[in-house]
Amino acid sequence: MTSTGPQARRGVLVTELAVLVAAVAVDLVWQVRSPGPPGTLATVVGSFASPSGSAAAVLAVLRRRFPRHVLGLGVAVAALSLVGTALVAAGGGALAEGPPTAEVCAAALLVGAGCRRLPPVRAAALTAALGAAMVAAPLVRFGLDSTEALLGVPAAVLWGAALAVGLVLRDADRRHVVALDRVRTDERLQLARELHDLVAHHVSGIVVRAQAARVVAEHPAGHDPVEVYREIEEAGVEALTATRRLVGMLRSREHAPPPPGTGFGEAVRAAADGRSTVDMSEELEAMPVPPQLAGTVHRVVLEALTNVRRHAPGATDVRVSAFTDGDDLVLEVRNDRVPAQPADRSGSGYGVIGMAERVTALGGSLHAGPESGDRWRVTARLPLGPEDSPFGHLPKGV
Repeated sequence: MTSTGPQARRGVLVTELAVLVAAVAVDLVWQVRSPGPPGTLATVVGSFASPSGSAAAVLAVLRRRFPRHVLGLGVAVAALSLVGTALVAAGGGALAEGPPTAEVCAAALLVGAGCRRLPPVRAAALTAALGAAMVAAPLVRFGLDSTEALLGVPAAVLWGAALAVGLVLRDADRRHVVALDRVRTDERLQLARELHDLVAHHVSGIVVRAQAARVVAEHPAGHDPVEVYREIEEAGVEALTATRRLVGMLRSREHAPPPPGTGFGEAVRAAADGRSTVDMSEELEAMPVPPQLAGTVHRVVLEALTNVRRHAPGATDVRVSAFTDGDDLVLEVRNDRVPAQPADRSGSGYGVIGMAERVTALGGSLHAGPESGDRWRVTARLPLGPEDSPFGHLPKGV
């Protein structure tokens, strides 16, 4: 249940910074040990080459801070490298600029970022420009007849690797978006099915009252109203049973939500199903809750406990708590023995999305995250209304 995403991203950033700093150091050492020939053009090239690698490295790092400006940053790095290469070419091969290690590394990072984030046409154009800059830099600056020109081969290989990584990450992002859309669609379908239950419940009540009123109006005497109401009630129960049976066939979830009229404590315990300790304040134990809230509470507890079984199978203390905090109703699910590296991360995070959407639809908020002692906590907060109608403000049919 823990997430290693932030730690992994920090690790990648540290690695990138280390590589770029090392590349800049290599360029500087090379320039110090191999000064170019004297002359005005040599001075210009040397003064330009010194900061160009560092500037390219800074621009590559800035792509993380400004992901929407990857195209501009990539164009700037390509322009810096190509200008430096053009200045060397203008010297007729007599000038030898230091190795463009930092420029090549920065360009490779922006190739990957461009392939991942930009539209196809722009990604292709930026990738081609950066690839040309990466390969041309060692070939032109050192000369085709020099041994150092062979650095164009690893530059080309690095360009291809960056292109492949960018495409893989692009596909992973697409799959992630598709998976999120599928989760949201499944959750909306489940909400629609529960809405069917609620509509059937309320419509059946309306039909029962209408039938009772008609019977009493047509036969004011000679009939036992109690018997008529009993028969209507039985017919309504049969209709609701048939409706629930039909909806149960449509559901793919193992646990059905509680029926209309369920109390808050019953809704929580139905989801807990004896798999956890339930701590319920007395004021909430028998409090009647509307069907939309009962269904949401049931789903939050059920999904949280499902995550406990999936990500913390060794948990020994799983506790569901419900209490009031000021003007909020608070529902918490806690467990211990959260592994630092869960073995199974399939579907991680999608259950939290569904829970959050349900709670948000009722005007509340949901938070899921680790706490001290290798524990995990899911907290749902729902606003309470006046004491005489604590849930009267909730939207219907959610």
